[in-house]
Amino acid sequence: MDDSGDSGRPQPGAGGTAPGTDPDNGKPKRPAEPGGGLLMGRPFGVPVYVAPSWFVVAALITWVFGGQLDRVLPGLGAARYLVALFFAIAFYASVLVHELAHTVAALRYKLPVRRIQLQFFGGVSEIEKESETPGREFVLAFVGPLLSLVLGGVFYGAMQFVEPGTVPGVLLAGLMISNLIVAAFNLLPGLPLDGGRMLRAVVWKITGKPMSGTIAAAWVGRGLAVVVLVGLPLLTHTGALGGTAQDIGGVETVMDALLAAILAGIIWTGAGNSLRMARLREHLPDLRARTLTRRAVPVESATPLSEALRRANEAGARALVVVDGQGNPKGVVREAAIVGVPEHRRPWVAVSGLAQDLTDGMRIPAELAGEALLDRLKATPATEYLVVEETGEIYGVLSTADVERAFVKAMARPGA
Repeated sequence: MDDSGDSGRPQPGAGGTAPGTDPDNGKPKRPAEPGGGLLMGRPFGVPVYVAPSWFVVAALITWVFGGQLDRVLPGLGAARYLVALFFAIAFYASVLVHELAHTVAALRYKLPVRRIQLQFFGGVSEIEKESETPGREFVLAFVGPLLSLVLGGVFYGAMQFVEPGTVPGVLLAGLMISNLIVAAFNLLPGLPLDGGRMLRAVVWKITGKPMSGTIAAAWVGRGLAVVVLVGLPLLTHTGALGGTAQDIGGVETVMDALLAAILAGIIWTGAGNSLRMARLREHLPDLRARTLTRRAVPVESATPLSEALRRANEAGARALVVVDGQGNPKGVVREAAIVGVPEHRRPWVAVSGLAQDLTDGMRIPAELAGEALLDRLKATPATEYLVVEETGEIYGVLSTADVERAFVKAMARPGA
């Protein structure tokens, strides 16, 4: 399943996204090598990982499908579990194709994909940016279920060339059905499913507001979560899913209820995360380097810390920039380093010993704002950045702590 292109959370059968901020606390992320399991390869340059939870589900599929094979093909004996394991692997290969469809579409639209991860109940494609138009959002969401439908058709076609009731026949039938289920489930019109993203795109197109689309699709998703929680066990035990009616009770009932609760929880959480990340993006324009920048005082490297702080206090500044004899900035004095120097030692400590040398990535244009600002901070991790005008003139110092506080404040506003 896919989310709204925002959360990057695990979803059944398809993918999510991971923007340049942490959805749990709204803080700028630090770049890290994508991980989360066993690296399987890098198709299209995107790393594909298998999470530890996949092995649990693969073992469960092997056990359940192996039991079904014993009824359909009793002559297999213990070999049925090898066939069932092959089915589990082939099914997740189909899920990977589903995810690659999202990935290829995202790359086609120049949206960076951080990773693909196969995990519990499917997979997730972590797309780092939001689609620019509702049309692209619709296409990006639809290609996953479309590929699952195509795979279902391919397996159906292959079934025509094998004998039913044989190992190839049973495997192809199982893969056909599972891909059709993945496609149908993902087409349900609620976030974080692909159908929810499609609904979001339609509402976005009609209203002209992506946030309106997200709200509508997320609440539909929450409604779907309730339906799954209540309806899936009832459907199973009334035979509506193709089985025979059963009395409610026993191990099978507990397992069905547990499965429904897990699916409902994933959908509900994904819908909530989609709402939160959409609101996060709504407030991104409020994060402007110019308004968050601290006024800074330029000081030469040999200046004692006590003298530098005196000049800053007189000027009403809250930051120090180390410059050379010609006034060119060379470093930014770290606030944490200042706090770590006892007051009685400050006359004897030069600011050069407390400064972080400037790199190109630590020079931030004063007009940078929103997601572009967060991307710049993520690309070059630091505690302070030098903010400059277009002319190269020093405007001040931007503290990561100030950005984080502004983000949390924006997200805490009513309606956020």
